Amino acid sequence: MNIHEYQAKGLLKTYGVAVPRGGVAFSPEEAETVARELGGPVWVVKSQIHAGGRGAGRFKDNPEGKGGVRVVKSIEEVGKNAAEMLGHVLVTKQTGPDGREVKRLYVEEGADIKRELYLGMLVDRATGRVTIMASTEGGMEIEEVAHNTPEKIVKVAVDPATGIQGYHTRKVAFALGLEGKQVGAAAKFLTAMYRAFTELDCAIVEINPLIVTGSGEILALDAKMAFDDNALFRHKNVAELRDVAEEDPAEVEAAKHDLNYVKLDGNIGCMVNGAGLAMGTMDIIKLYGGEPANFLDVGGGATKERVTAAFKLILSDPNVEGILVNIFGGIMRCDVIAEGVVTAARDVKLHVPLVVRLEGTNVELGKKILAESGLPILSADNLADAADKVVKAVKEAA
Repeated sequence: MNIHEYQAKGLLKTYGVAVPRGGVAFSPEEAETVARELGGPVWVVKSQIHAGGRGAGRFKDNPEGKGGVRVVKSIEEVGKNAAEMLGHVLVTKQTGPDGREVKRLYVEEGADIKRELYLGMLVDRATGRVTIMASTEGGMEIEEVAHNTPEKIVKVAVDPATGIQGYHTRKVAFALGLEGKQVGAAAKFLTAMYRAFTELDCAIVEINPLIVTGSGEILALDAKMAFDDNALFRHKNVAELRDVAEEDPAEVEAAKHDLNYVKLDGNIGCMVNGAGLAMGTMDIIKLYGGEPANFLDVGGGATKERVTAAFKLILSDPNVEGILVNIFGGIMRCDVIAEGVVTAARDVKLHVPLVVRLEGTNVELGKKILAESGLPILSADNLADAADKVVKAVKEAA
């Protein structure tokens, strides 16, 4: 789960991470009020969407205009720029061409920026440890730095048995070229950031840029936080920060039915039980010349109702021109899948080719249910046969 910048800064601040003062606004009037409370002479008005590159982005109705992060020098300018952002669609590298509508802003006090640095924390799957990533190339996308100048990224793994120690923070501080009191400030910053990461079950915490001010302060000028969905039950205060308006509507609907769904760009919908089998199904569709429209794992213990919901979810995508159901019945029974498929196909008035491959528990009963349904369902003997049939059926129907 992702949250907005202002929410991330609010959480980090409670752990002692240094952030500039600011406030959220949902209207130009609220933006001006926040600016007055902060005091001048400089403010930064920031669009709040779940995407990076906001400053370099452009609004869809004014592609030649300013981006989604603006520095202003009067209360009137705060209100004017807020009006130009709120309710308008911001397009960045990460949003894709459709962009995201800006529904809230963050008004922040201006900062005297002397240096821009990068700081991030994530779980490194290779080591199984929380790893600090730091670079002197702040303000840039870390992927670009890794590609062009990988030697400028320093990685420090933290042993979970000891937690973050002084030698970790000093190594990062020296790698960033910090001196004197800045080293101590960096140690305090990193220790607080590590506490937030571990105690809140974060997937990533990214500060880009981390700035050094003219007076030597170290501040998080921007902040990104993402959380492990499976741990949200432990953090109701974090779960409440979720903004479903920033998420794919289909994925939000899928979550209501405990389905693992990710929309893709292809035209062949997939319904599979098990993440590994789903990945294999998508691969074999591509092998036979097709393009998967989604990843959808109904899980090992899905009910007929959940299967019906999954089927409807696939068909809600207008790009879907064919469906492949691939089920291995272990915990999941093939007859339950068959009943769900038949129910859903009748409810939505199936209008695209449907290929079903069943194997495992109650497979013969499942095939009987499909055969006696009266629906135009193509049965497949194995996965290769299923992929071949659905790709051919889609091409013939085109």
